[in-house]
Amino acid sequence: MKVLIADDDQISRMITKAAVEQSGHDCIVAVDGDSAWDLYQAHAPSAVVTDLMMPGLNGLDLCRAIREREQDTYTYVILVTSHGSRKDVLAGMEAGADDYVTKPLDPFNLHIRLLAAQRITSLHADLAKYRTALTKQARTDPLTKLNNRLKLTEDLGQLHSRSDRYSRDYCLAMVDVDNFKSYNDIYGHQAGDAALVAIASTLAGEVRQSDGVYRFGGEEFLLVLREQTATGAEVVMERIRAAVHALQIEHSGDPDGILTISAGVSAFADGHRAGTEQLLREADLALYAAKASGRNRVTLASTLSQGVD
Repeated sequence: MKVLIADDDQISRMITKAAVEQSGHDCIVAVDGDSAWDLYQAHAPSAVVTDLMMPGLNGLDLCRAIREREQDTYTYVILVTSHGSRKDVLAGMEAGADDYVTKPLDPFNLHIRLLAAQRITSLHADLAKYRTALTKQARTDPLTKLNNRLKLTEDLGQLHSRSDRYSRDYCLAMVDVDNFKSYNDIYGHQAGDAALVAIASTLAGEVRQSDGVYRFGGEEFLLVLREQTATGAEVVMERIRAAVHALQIEHSGDPDGILTISAGVSAFADGHRAGTEQLLREADLALYAAKASGRNRVTLASTLSQGVD
């Protein structure tokens, strides 16, 4: 475990450093509160042993600064006081300290507290991993491993705000697998799931890393194409349509004899700064038009004669 010691007294620093290293931990030493804060930000120690009274940031201020900075990590803070008065101990705990020791330092007492620090910081690290995994799971479609609609809502909201603020274009492409219901009826849902996974992988593999591919629901997917014009998005979607066609997934219930996709594209561009809900509706209407005109094609919302309010 990496431990930061903060103490302006040289003898106290030496005693504390020897006790920390004797307990088997790596040690970083700061001579005052300000340098302790700099070292904390640079090295992210698991535990901090800090004197209460120091030049610059005192022990309470250092503890508060650490607690304000923490996000998914946790630092165990041990406050060192000269007298161990109830007032000092209470002030330290209110500032966010986990424990305290008194001067003159007893190496055994510090060793016991560092054992507790190691257990607690390890537990917090495990909890952070589980929290990260659960957060990702909540935003991932379990079948295709693409992002789901919850993640879409978050990403699209952020992209729309930035694009609106900096006058940048982006496009949405609603994609649907043609005649997929009949595919499930003929080949079964297990084959249908395998087909969706293959198509999802193709969609993800044909876009830039900065773009987003989401399972919108059922056999529908949504692509978010960043800083892309409608014309550019049409080219991208035609390439993707051809890539899915090239998979040659047999479908005896489709006129083409294989699984294909249709897509509708809407654009956030100069002269059309629509909101996200409207853009989604426009992409959906363009997809409907692509289906109505024969499937296995890409349609731009801007070409629809009826227009969209």
